[in-house]
Amino acid sequence: MSAFESASIILPVLNETYSLRQTVEIIEATCAREVGEYILVVCERTRPESLAVCREIAQRLGDRGSLHFQKRPFVGGAIRDGFDLAHFSHVVMMSSDLETDPALVQKLIAEVREYPDGIATASRWIKGGQFEGYSAIKLVANYLFQKMFSVLYGTRVSDLTYAYRIFPRWLVRAIRWEELKHAFFLETVLKPLRLGVSFREVPATWKARTEGESVNPFMANFTYFRIALTTRFCPRDRLLVPGQSCFQA
Repeated sequence: MSAFESASIILPVLNETYSLRQTVEIIEATCAREVGEYILVVCERTRPESLAVCREIAQRLGDRGSLHFQKRPFVGGAIRDGFDLAHFSHVVMMSSDLETDPALVQKLIAEVREYPDGIATASRWIKGGQFEGYSAIKLVANYLFQKMFSVLYGTRVSDLTYAYRIFPRWLVRAIRWEELKHAFFLETVLKPLRLGVSFREVPATWKARTEGESVNPFMANFTYFRIALTTRFCPRDRLLVPGQSCFQA
């Protein structure tokens, strides 16, 4: 079993400025000693003002902050680049627009301190979790997605699509990731589930972003069914990078 030593925080940045600053400031105020690095991932579509904030943050953090121009496309590609770059024992996947409450990083870390080979994930559906600024139609659709996928995978994990988790670094390096767009966030739950990795959930409040526009159109969520079905019936050894063996965490 691996132990928690420190966390690498991956922050993809497209059009965030003040929300990115707040994200880093809140994490620093609540659990700076447990965060070894921030990986700020940008692309050709990142706005100049956002890029300037990234450079400012990286300079202020010194050795704990790095700026990376992503090689893989789209948001899933940005996170996958971050997985490859992470130096520390555990890796946090979150957003930089405050839709993922940065104050929860310390709680996610507390969970993996106790269970370092598992995944701690934020949930909007368990007691204490909630949605703010989410339309009624999207809320119903999200609920139905969660129920269908949880039945398909026989899991009690209540929020499979929320992109806010902490993983052991060895795990994200062992899995063969395929998705590049938003379906990647679902893939980061489904493949570990198939491999027998344990999950612990922390209640979270989702708040609509107040800066920039979402690049995840609602209808794109229906692509989740493809990755859900292919992962469910794929042989377990094909979920891993070549040279890795199937395991039961």
